[in-house]
Amino acid sequence: MSERKVLNKYYPPDFDPSKIPRAKRSKNRQFTIRLMAPCNMRCKTCGEYIYKGKKFNARKEDVMGETYLGMQIYRFYIKCTKCLREITFRTDPANADYQLEHGAIRNFESIRLAEKQAKEEAAKVAEEEALNPMKLLENRTRDSRHEMAAIEALEDIKEINARHASVEIEQMLAQKRELQKQFELMQKQIEKDEDEAEIRKAFGKRSAEVEMDVEMEEEEEKVEEETIVIPSKKRSTTISNPMKKLPAKTNSNSLAFGIKKKTDIVTTKLSNALSALVASYDDEDD
Repeated sequence: MSERKVLNKYYPPDFDPSKIPRAKRSKNRQFTIRLMAPCNMRCKTCGEYIYKGKKFNARKEDVMGETYLGMQIYRFYIKCTKCLREITFRTDPANADYQLEHGAIRNFESIRLAEKQAKEEAAKVAEEEALNPMKLLENRTRDSRHEMAAIEALEDIKEINARHASVEIEQMLAQKRELQKQFELMQKQIEKDEDEAEIRKAFGKRSAEVEMDVEMEEEEEKVEEETIVIPSKKRSTTISNPMKKLPAKTNSNSLAFGIKKKTDIVTTKLSNALSALVASYDDEDD
């Protein structure tokens, strides 16, 4: 299929394009082109509305004897979609727009009319200032007053905004981090309190008894590490503490009995050690 769509043709070596005969055509010949409606319009004959962008098969021709800054002006012919009445319009390069000639009227466009009126007023003011220097001075004074008032109003607005928006981004981020830390600490404290409440609820007074038992064991360990030295003229006798470490009683029913038994053993062993010491002194005196 690609061979059928080639654009290049074969030209023989002796081809001379000047020998090709020229076709005689009229100077202002019309061309059939495809275009879209340049604006919203209404047919004068049937009242049909033609919106902007509707496509037409139109005829184009040059407007003879009319140009704008060297640019040619063109005229287009279209037909109404309902009554087939011919409508003509032309280009308007001066206003960068199109101008309807006959067959239809342009719909009302407020923006286009306002722009046209503003241009006319500006041209009128410029002409008046060129003819009257005092008017020019008055207009400049009025413009300078308006400009100063606008600057003062802008400064007031900036001051109000700065007064209400004095918080910086870094400060806001620091406050957010501090609040996050406080929230985490509060959450940990609440969890700790809840755990302690659950322990109290589950064990009651048992936790206090267990703590007492642990303290008793620590004291016994300290006493075991100490040694008792007996002074003597002939010999020095070293007696180590005969107390042994008792196992911790975690059972709530036998906890009080265990503590009482430990205290009885400690007292009996201390009394035995003192009696042995006294007996040794009596032997040395004899």
